[in-house]
Parts: sequence; C-alpha cells; structure tokens
Amino acid sequence: MKRFICILIAGTFAALSWGQTAQEIVARMDEVMSANSDTDHFAMTLEMKMPIIGTISTRAYSWGDKMRMEIGEGSEKSISWMDATTEWEYDAGKNEIEIKHRESSSSEAEENMKMFDSVTEGYKVTIRKETPTAWYLRCKKDRTNTKKDDPKTMDLVVSKDNYMPLSLSTKASMVTVTLRDLDFNITEDMVTFDPSKYPTATVIDKRETPCDRRKESGPQVRTLFVA
Repeated sequence: MKRFICILIAGTFAALSWGQTAQEIVARMDEVMSANSDTDHFAMTLEMKMPIIGTISTRAYSWGDKMRMEIGEGSEKSISWMDATTEWEYDAGKNEIEIKHRESSSSEAEENMKMFDSVTEGYKVTIRKETPTAWYLRCKKDRTNTKKDDPKTMDLVVSKDNYMPLSLSTKASMVTVTLRDLDFNITEDMVTFDPSKYPTATVIDKRETPCDRRKESGPQVRTLFVA
C-alpha cells in the first residue's frame, strides 16, 4: 500500500510539471526573482572558461555595502573583503593581507545578478531538454532585439523545485561565461573580514593618513592588524 501511495504521489508531481511551456517556466522564474529584487544580500559564482588558460571561478558574496570575493584554490587562492570605505585582500601564496581604501562602492556582483532579471527579454525561449530536477532552456536572440551587446544565444537552467535560476551561460570570442549557484541565504559574517582567522599573515596597510602625506612616506608594513 505504501509503495502504491509513493508511486501515486510521484505520478501526480510528474503530471503537474508535464506540459509546461518555456514561457510558463520563465514567468514563474521571474516571479521568484521579483520576490527577491529588494534584497541586498546574496551570493553567486562567475565562471569563465578560456582556451589554454582553462577555467577561472569567482565566488562573490554581497551584503549591502559589504562584499567578499574568492578567486582560485589552494596556494593560488585570493580572498577580498570590502565595506563602504575599506578593502582587505588576502594572498594565500604569500600569506599576506593588504589593506587599502575602497575606491568605489559599486558592486559588480549586483550587476551580475541583474542579468537574471528579465533575462529572456528580447529572446525566443525553447526547452532544450528536461531532467527530474531542472529545465534546460535555450534562449535565441529575437530579430526585434536591437541591443548589440546582447549575445546571440544563452543557456538557462531553471530548478523544478523552486523555479530558481541555477545557471545562465553564453559564449563570446571563444570564452564561455556562466553565472551559477545564486543563493539568497547568506549572513553578514560571510562578508565581514575576521583577522583572527589569519594570525600568521603579514599585514601591509596602504591606507594613507594625513601624517603619511606630510611625511611623503610609502606604505606601512605591520605585523598587527589595524581596525
């Protein structure tokens, strides 16, 4: 009996998802994105695949004016934290942390996330394939789309579980760019620099003070963290 009920439930869910058009899937995705349009905290990964060089992935976390970015892995890993005025950059290979003034408060991660908003506008969308967990959509630029910077084709993957976009990718000049792993469930401590986690790192403080300007001295190198 239990087995029959499980089969019945599975069949019901399959029937609910069967027959949805690409336009209906995108409409539901847009609803989900609109519900989170006012949030200022999220994370996502930007992945670039290039001939010879290989794949470079950047994981970005954003929380208001604060931001954290991770590039590479292991000894090649670089981590940056930013708030409204200051930037900290950790070089794993050198075990150094450089502190400097943040030149701009604009968030590149926020601009990337906007790509998911109305992403299919100006495109004809079709279902390329379907799995038990996701729809794979192909977006082809419509003739009425006169925006020169818009790519000719994009591949969009949408979750069947919650209609969240799982990834968005396109190719230009031999480089494949993918935005993936969008997540709104992050906390502020994920984007806040914590010096206690790097007790052996050498700190290079490049923030200029009025005293520094009068003395015309260069960057200060310290072994203690500066608040």
